Amino acid sequence: MKAELNERITHIGPNTACGNLMRHYWQPIALVDEFNPALDPRMEIRPVKAVRILGQDLVLFKNAQGEFGLLDRDCPHRGADLAFGRNEGDGLRCPFHGWKFDVHGQCIETPAEPDGSKLCSHIKQRNYPLLERSGILFGWLGAESTTPPPFPALDCFTAPNTHTFAFKGLWQCNWLQAFEVGVDPAHTSFLHRFFFDESLDDTYGKQFRGASAGDIGGERWPMTKIMREFDQPHISVVPMPFGMRLTSLRPMTDALTHVRVTHAIFPHTFVIPLSETMTITQIHVPVDDTNTYWYSVFTSFAGPVDKEAMRKQRLNAISLPDYIPKSGRHNNWGFNAEEQNSRTYLGMGENDINVHDQWACESMGPIQDRTREHLGTSDIAIMANRRNLIKAIDDVEAGKLPLGFAQPDVAAQRFGPDTVDGIAPAKEWEIWWQQAVTNKRIAAPWDASLDAKNT
Repeated sequence: MKAELNERITHIGPNTACGNLMRHYWQPIALVDEFNPALDPRMEIRPVKAVRILGQDLVLFKNAQGEFGLLDRDCPHRGADLAFGRNEGDGLRCPFHGWKFDVHGQCIETPAEPDGSKLCSHIKQRNYPLLERSGILFGWLGAESTTPPPFPALDCFTAPNTHTFAFKGLWQCNWLQAFEVGVDPAHTSFLHRFFFDESLDDTYGKQFRGASAGDIGGERWPMTKIMREFDQPHISVVPMPFGMRLTSLRPMTDALTHVRVTHAIFPHTFVIPLSETMTITQIHVPVDDTNTYWYSVFTSFAGPVDKEAMRKQRLNAISLPDYIPKSGRHNNWGFNAEEQNSRTYLGMGENDINVHDQWACESMGPIQDRTREHLGTSDIAIMANRRNLIKAIDDVEAGKLPLGFAQPDVAAQRFGPDTVDGIAPAKEWEIWWQQAVTNKRIAAPWDASLDAKNT
């Protein structure tokens, strides 16, 4: 890849080619939990947060009625930083001259002006539409003249709040290398390889520690064993209205194959299985060119999600209130040479494979130099996604709507999408996985119905 193209597909600031593309999609702004005083005591006194997304500096605040406002951070009077504003319940007041703005960006007071002044009625700070879904606040950063498409009806946003849990973390790298981990089925057999398999009795909320669906001779196999013993997946990619479906087959015997079906939702989301009854939808939103927040929504098709257990697991590796990983370049991501020799392929812990992905992405540098890489057959999904990305950027520059949920007719449809991780009959694996997800939807305690054509 030429350096100019690498820059074109990675830089996301205002008025950049990829940045203009990104602004055609709803973007996660913050977790609702970030305003929970039990998790961040500062919110009890002042529910205001400075946020940075797509290279833009914004301020997010909650008024006394529980309504959220997302505004540009520079006060329209003289440009002071509204992230230091006084939250007075009915609005955010700039401490410089006292101008106050409601959650819609309307200026409601300019106290230094003469009595009877109508100046404030003519002043409106740019505000951005917000929606709350599954514990995440999503914002629309498109041009003011544009109408957002419908919010996509994915499983993670359709399931009731009792059956979803949202979390996030910061990676110090470009968004694209963070996302490309999720469309790389081959890496799981190496980066996440454990030399020993744990008991299947304590796997709740832990990636790759549960069992794949199905069994061999009545024995349930841990995902870790399958990934370790069958490390040459046959990967195929099928275009979908929202992006791509990825299928990885790992032949085990003449009669059995392991099948893993995941999805890439354009431009920066993937959906993967956590267990037979839970999925992970992970979004990689660019903070700027060299920092990325991943947002994960765990969706249960069985019982309610144990949110406290899920949060406690992840707080072992993430520090609040800013969701910063405890491991990183500063401590070599927790690398342990003895562990690498005896327990894991990477040597960076067994409890949180997210650290493994973090190392892979951050160790490439702030923005991966793709002029130096050499792709192979197993990178089929990486190459397909990059072609989609380049075409979508070109479409936006040509005045067209890009791929996926930027198109209202696509966003208005009900999609899962369906995932599976299981052991299937080698000759009937397609029938097997489709029946498995159908059974999962039928058994779900919430309305998980989905048109068969969209699975």
